[in-house]
Amino acid sequence: MAAMMKAAVFVEKGRIVLEDKRIPDVGPNDALVRVTTTTICGTDIHILKGEYPVEKGLTIGHEPVGVIEKLGSAVTGFREGQRVIAGAITPSGWSHACLCGYCSQDGAGTKHGWKAIGGWKFGNTIDGCQAEYVLVPDAMANLAPIADGLTDEEVLMCPDIMSTGFVGAENGGIKIGDTVAIFAQGPIGLCATAGARLMGASRIIAVDGIPERLAMARKMGADEVINIKASNDPVAAIMELTDGRGVDVAIEALGLQSTFESALRVIRPGGTLSSLGVYSTDLRIPLDAYAAGLGEKTIRTALCPGGKERMRRMMDVVRSGRVDMKSLVTHRFTLDQIEDAYELFGNQRDGVLKVAITT
Repeated sequence: MAAMMKAAVFVEKGRIVLEDKRIPDVGPNDALVRVTTTTICGTDIHILKGEYPVEKGLTIGHEPVGVIEKLGSAVTGFREGQRVIAGAITPSGWSHACLCGYCSQDGAGTKHGWKAIGGWKFGNTIDGCQAEYVLVPDAMANLAPIADGLTDEEVLMCPDIMSTGFVGAENGGIKIGDTVAIFAQGPIGLCATAGARLMGASRIIAVDGIPERLAMARKMGADEVINIKASNDPVAAIMELTDGRGVDVAIEALGLQSTFESALRVIRPGGTLSSLGVYSTDLRIPLDAYAAGLGEKTIRTALCPGGKERMRRMMDVVRSGRVDMKSLVTHRFTLDQIEDAYELFGNQRDGVLKVAITT
């Protein structure tokens, strides 16, 4: 009889439940990781709500922290029993997209080696990590050892939201002395705030409607905050703060037309809108905000960078003490309680930012 494990499985729109599944077999290039801690992402909520389609029966989740249980026969440089993380994005390392530096768009096995969002496999095209075990593909490209002294919760944000938030700042091309506005201070927006500070922004304006998140934004590096429930026009508020100049970079971290449009309106001519949102409907670009295409504005989109080198860099930032990602964990559950965790996180109750789920 095959060995079994507990896993959070997508059943249908509105239902992700804990079920028994078979522990996967390990191929030559794979690693089986025993998950010790994981979390729930906003993208998982999109899946739960039916806004992002996945196959029924798929194990959800893409943020694993754990211990190597078994290594494939071709995997070298790692050992069983070693503590590791793997990124939410698991590139092959050898596709055309990877070799061009776009690992997140990895299309290994496709005709031309490119596939939009192709690097996101966990909980999307293969079983994810809200389970007792997860099979990591192309293990040598994706496993990253956890340094001694770092706890699971300290590195839990590295696989996704920290890497995603930071790439929002990186894609903005932030320079020392820049003014940056960040729309939405959920977990990814907070990480974008921290990333903007690390990149040298001299003035960071955080926008949200939840006082607790705005308070956390200040801890993560925001100089000024705008509560959209107190100021119905964040664009006007930002333009007033910048004396009509606008910001050098705006980061959109929610995925709504309203926040995207506001971000576009507050960047100065020649500025950059760095978009991190997962959008569920078509976006519209207002003619005036885009200056009829002549305002030299740049719009950049991003998917969370993955791979072991990205994970090493994220963990080094944590280990250096330059950011405190553990503070984003506001609630803790066991895997057996994951349905309760989804109910809390999906409804954004009790001031939740991120949940830690232990197995």
